Amino acid sequence: MLHARDRQLDGLRAIAVSAVLYAHFFAADGSHWGHIGVRLFFVLSGFLITRLLLEARSTTRYEAGTAIRSFYIRRALRIFPPYFAVLSFVWLMNLEQARGSIKWHALYLSNFWYALRDEWTPWLLCHTWSLSIEEQFYVVWPLVILLAPHRLLKPICVALIACSLAYRFYWPFTGTPSLARDLLPPASMDALVAGALLALHRERSQTLPQWMRLSSVPLFLASAVLLWLKPVPLSPMLAWMNWIGLEVFPLIPLAALVGCCSSGLRGTPGHLLELSPMTAVGRVSYGVYLFHPIVLSFVISAQPWIPLNVSEQGFGRLIVATAGTLILASISWLAFEKPLNQLKRYFPYVSEPGWRPFRLSATRKIRRPAL
Repeated sequence: MLHARDRQLDGLRAIAVSAVLYAHFFAADGSHWGHIGVRLFFVLSGFLITRLLLEARSTTRYEAGTAIRSFYIRRALRIFPPYFAVLSFVWLMNLEQARGSIKWHALYLSNFWYALRDEWTPWLLCHTWSLSIEEQFYVVWPLVILLAPHRLLKPICVALIACSLAYRFYWPFTGTPSLARDLLPPASMDALVAGALLALHRERSQTLPQWMRLSSVPLFLASAVLLWLKPVPLSPMLAWMNWIGLEVFPLIPLAALVGCCSSGLRGTPGHLLELSPMTAVGRVSYGVYLFHPIVLSFVISAQPWIPLNVSEQGFGRLIVATAGTLILASISWLAFEKPLNQLKRYFPYVSEPGWRPFRLSATRKIRRPAL
């Protein structure tokens, strides 16, 4: 059984993916909630990946080569099969004439594809920009955590967050907004590395820093005001300030939320996050995120046979498309992803004495939520 903290992190995944579904299925005003859901995913990924790598590094039997090899193999087992299954299906059916760009998505360069074109074409795969960001992070980050001197890890994180903030303040000087400002790697490094910085702090203390506890509520309230202002017509300067604020202000509250849940929230919030439906959705959240645009395209095509209005954003689309997405993601998890995910036990981050590859009895099982 997973620890309470890991069930709560699964609950956070459910909240993050629900925000994405709300934005893509229901909201009709360009809701920013979907982006905040993605940012929460980034903080979670940075925290969990860094925590696992730090735990491996802290053991007496730690070997950098073994840990790095196991990390990449485990990531491939978790991420590649459903991702390339989706790309294969899109290529085979040539949905949205996506064959011309499929190589960009296959190389996890979707964010660069859309940034260079400055348009969401093909829209069916536009959500893969965030998966590409994470994969680009996964390529580099284990090398930093496992090979850099430990005393430099925190300064590296702070420097990367500072660079990401500087990147955001540069964009108003370009004049016109473009997709590149949100899709290039520096735009998301602050969220990913904030999660990593939280994991580094957790090595020393299980409580959040006082500055984070004191600033989270004011920044959350400021973010709520900016979300309320987003649909309101603003001058170009105010629009830029609103965009920067919505990127920066929610970051500390999101990191604090992950930190609290990783220790185990008490009371009603903790119990809600640990409810079976929440943790179940959290476990299949990768599939939900991956499949939801595909399901949406078929739901819209099936409008003549659906009594609810699914052709437009709204309640009907939210109910039908969400149900279809959850069913498909659950089937994928049980029949496809979970069996492959179990192979990760053959690739522990740290080898036990006498360990040999592909010998189940000699492996060490690390009970953590599937990433």
